[in-house]
Amino acid sequence: MDAQGLHATVCKKAPGRIARHQVLNDIIWRSLGSASIPATKKPWRLVRQDGKRPDGLILIPWQGGKSLVWDVTVVSRLVQSYVDRAATSVGMVAELAAERKLMKYSNLPTNLIFQPVAVENLGAFSSSSSDFISALGHKISRVSGEERETSFLFQRLFLLLLTLGN
Repeated sequence: MDAQGLHATVCKKAPGRIARHQVLNDIIWRSLGSASIPATKKPWRLVRQDGKRPDGLILIPWQGGKSLVWDVTVVSRLVQSYVDRAATSVGMVAELAAERKLMKYSNLPTNLIFQPVAVENLGAFSSSSSDFISALGHKISRVSGEERETSFLFQRLFLLLLTLGN
C-alpha cells in the first residue's frame, strides 16, 4: 500500500494495470501499421491449452520466414517479492517477466517467433523488448523517412508508463 493506504501501482487489482497493458499493446499494434506491417490482435488460432491467447500476431514474416507473435506484460519492481532482485540492476524484473512469458508460450508452433514485451511500470524494458521496439522503430523510419521514429516510439511508451503508472 502507498502512504494514503491505497494499493497504488503494486496491486494486481489496481485500475491502471489493465489500462497500461491494453494501451501498450495498442501502441505496438498501431506502430506495426505505421510500418506497413499487417497484424492482428488476440489471434484466435493460437489459443493455448489454458484458453489464453497472445496479444498479437504479425501476418507476414518478421524474420527468417517466420511470423512474430507478441504478448505484453507490465510488472512492478515495487512488489515485495521483486524488491531484492530489482535492487541488483535496472530492468531485472522486466527480464524475469520476459523469461516467464517465454516459458508460458514455449509450445507455440515452430513457424512462429515469440516476442515477450516485458516492461516495468517505472520504465525499464527487458533487453529483448527493447530490441524489438528498436527494430519496429527502424521499420517505421523506412516507411516514413523520419530518422527519429525509434526515439518517438520509445517516448510514446515512456509517456504511457508515466501517465498510467499510478
